[in-house]
Amino acid sequence: MEPKIKKYDLLIKNGTVHTAVESFESEIGVSEGKIAAIGKNLGHSERIIDAKGLLVLPGGIDAHCHIEQESSSKIMTADDFYSGSVSAAFGGNTTILPFAAQHRGQSLRDVVANARKRAKDKAVIDYGLHLIISDPSKSVLEDELPSLIKEGYTSFKVYMTYEMLKINDGEILDILALARKYGALTMVHAENNEIINWISDRLTQRGYNAPKFHAVSHSHIAESEASRRAIDLARLVDARMLIVHVSDAEAANSILQARNNELNIYGETCPQYLFLTAKDLDQEGMEGAKYCCSPPPRDKESQKAIWKGLKNGTFQVFSSDHAPYRLDKSGKFHAGKDVSFNKIANGVPGLETRMPLLFSEGVGKGRITINEFVALTSTNAAKIYGLYPRKGSLVIGGDADIAIWDPKWVRTIKQEMLHDNMDYTPYEGMKVKGWPRIVINRGRIAVEDEKLKVERGSGKFLPRTPAETCREQPISSPLSPSRNFGAKLL
Repeated sequence: MEPKIKKYDLLIKNGTVHTAVESFESEIGVSEGKIAAIGKNLGHSERIIDAKGLLVLPGGIDAHCHIEQESSSKIMTADDFYSGSVSAAFGGNTTILPFAAQHRGQSLRDVVANARKRAKDKAVIDYGLHLIISDPSKSVLEDELPSLIKEGYTSFKVYMTYEMLKINDGEILDILALARKYGALTMVHAENNEIINWISDRLTQRGYNAPKFHAVSHSHIAESEASRRAIDLARLVDARMLIVHVSDAEAANSILQARNNELNIYGETCPQYLFLTAKDLDQEGMEGAKYCCSPPPRDKESQKAIWKGLKNGTFQVFSSDHAPYRLDKSGKFHAGKDVSFNKIANGVPGLETRMPLLFSEGVGKGRITINEFVALTSTNAAKIYGLYPRKGSLVIGGDADIAIWDPKWVRTIKQEMLHDNMDYTPYEGMKVKGWPRIVINRGRIAVEDEKLKVERGSGKFLPRTPAETCREQPISSPLSPSRNFGAKLL
């Protein structure tokens, strides 16, 4: 394409460009934070990056991470918006989507204002916010949530488990119906709370308290049943839904079946379900607490199913679900060092290692293509969450969010090399091949030569675009047979 300008702020030369759909040799010219030209012999630049032998990819979008977020047990994550965004940048990300979490009795407005205040002077890369809804009161459903959607908070997460967060099926239906009306997306943590509690009670009554029993209590069936139920609730009102952090083969199969039936259902999975298993929780003393997350890591067969899901269209998004709790009283052991498995804070860190792990074991081992890697780690999230084409691809006019990868860079993951505020990584000692050398956010060099190049607070908040709303769709008789029967009653 013939460039419109002959001098750029930044010019990337000699690299191989990879998007979600194609790969090609090209230069990329950047001006005023945007991609201004893609082509050959683009001209001159204030700064030239020679990407010979390197891969030029869209910057990653981690669409599910918990940063500077207080849990329902009043535990604050170890990472604030500074350490979290720095860690994300060093892992090839240029955008993060953490949560503004509502707890019972709180105003959504206040929760959002607090999250924005925390992020404003700390984030070094761009960010949006999902909402967490645990108290769908009349004022939330009729006033706060509709107005927040219009202001760019177009996705929200609900829980089917955790006593202080879970909501019932009727409340989920209310939220799904509202999301459908306003073009928003509902994310669901799908585990059956009653099953988990029933098993946990019987384990603890028998003295089975070690961390390894966390995996036992979170049965496959708890996840598969809740996933099927969540899909049916979305089907009833014809709403878009994304089921997060899927670990189980049956849950994955339900998502694929729903998608094959042309339902607006999406799936997400995470590194812990590819690289960890329940055996990691079975260690001496409390070492297994490092790997306690929900759903828990499963087994080798489940890992195979998750890899298959990344390839066959079950999963559109690969996120970290970064939930950083340190191994002390401020985190994992907030209820005491020797407590039962069901009192250990749930979550594992993974912002910085998400993309390198998938690149090394996915692209490097031939399980997925480089284009599928881009789709799973960036482009699909941009499209699903209302950021495309500004984010998630390399297109003229889009933000110059670019990660330049060295596919031959071999590194052994160690906590001391990472940039989060954690005291461990669950992937300690794993050898990976492929890591970003240079990370660019809106044309700014964010990471280069293993050094941070951008200032605290220089990241920008990203209001997002709702999907086309359903308010104008014709509604036939509610007695007529339809797979969307519930939508006719809205």
